[in-house]
Amino acid sequence: MRRKCFDLPVLSAAMKYLHTMVRVRDLDASLRFYCGALGLRELRRTENEKGRFTLIFLAAPGDDDAQVELTFNWDPEDYQIGRAFGHLAYEVEDVYAACQRLRDHGVTINRPPRDGRMAFASSEARTGGATLGARARPARCGGGIPVAAA
Repeated sequence: MRRKCFDLPVLSAAMKYLHTMVRVRDLDASLRFYCGALGLRELRRTENEKGRFTLIFLAAPGDDDAQVELTFNWDPEDYQIGRAFGHLAYEVEDVYAACQRLRDHGVTINRPPRDGRMAFASSEARTGGATLGARARPARCGGGIPVAAA
């Protein structure tokens, strides 16, 4: 029998989303992608010599609560990209402009925007292989029906 989330006991009323971690093989290429192409900004960085890794926390400007953690292990490792991870989704003012910015940084748009609503792009395997979803910020019309922002 399948249980729904609301059927399960609440573990804690004080729970907060922190971040999504993406393992990367090439830190410089990853920062060019996530910061240069996508426009995220670095919030903090931790270098751990004993553990031989670097953690970099990024966020979209003005949205420090939804973070992406880039994990770079100093010893080379080949990560297999799994299908269980879906995508990182961001709401943008203009989905077409966001796609153009990504294209200008050499990123392939896997699925261009349809009716100005949503687009998908992927980073290279060395930058974590994350799939990105960009969705246009909805504008409300008289009937409260969301339409793509111009």
